[in-house]
Amino acid sequence: MAKPEIFLHKGDIPADLVFGSSVAVDTESLGLNVKRDRLCVVQFSCGDGKAHLVQFAKDAYDAPNLKKMLADPAITKIFHFARADLATIFHHLGVMPSPLYCTKIASVIARTFSDRHGLKDLCRDLLNLEMSKEQQTSDWGVETLSPEQQFYAASDVLHLHALKEKLEAMLVREKRQAYVQAAFDFLPTRAALDVAGWENADIFAHKPSR
Repeated sequence: MAKPEIFLHKGDIPADLVFGSSVAVDTESLGLNVKRDRLCVVQFSCGDGKAHLVQFAKDAYDAPNLKKMLADPAITKIFHFARADLATIFHHLGVMPSPLYCTKIASVIARTFSDRHGLKDLCRDLLNLEMSKEQQTSDWGVETLSPEQQFYAASDVLHLHALKEKLEAMLVREKRQAYVQAAFDFLPTRAALDVAGWENADIFAHKPSR
């Protein structure tokens, strides 16, 4: 994997940063509990081989320029496992990214021949790239991110545009685009339910009375 160009920003992105029509987005937090574990980093890429990392100090989530980009209806935000990232962004930054695309959901609906839908799996299967997840459980709350942490965070967004292109071709071939879009449309509601306390409830499940 070629070494990416990484830009580290403290607290927000520059106001004059130019975006295209789509941006790949990911987050790093102190843990998996959205209300307990604070958001530390939001990383994104415009699909140009460059990655931008926004590092947050504790309880410092103003970031007006980043929020503006995340809410911009002219920019599609590409995630992998968008449900978790949307809940984290919504809870800490107070904005719900839209419109959006989730490569995990796209893979589940397109690649019914496989049960491997993780980012590492997709990069290997569709792009012939091997990704390291060594830094996934490192301490993202440190004051200074290590080069290894920065590279890991960047890697999580650099390939999402290419994965989207591969998955879209499969979805079109199998005529499953409508299912995927319906799932994407529901994702903000699912994330809001997670934040509100229904993260472990299957709201569509039915338990017949005895």
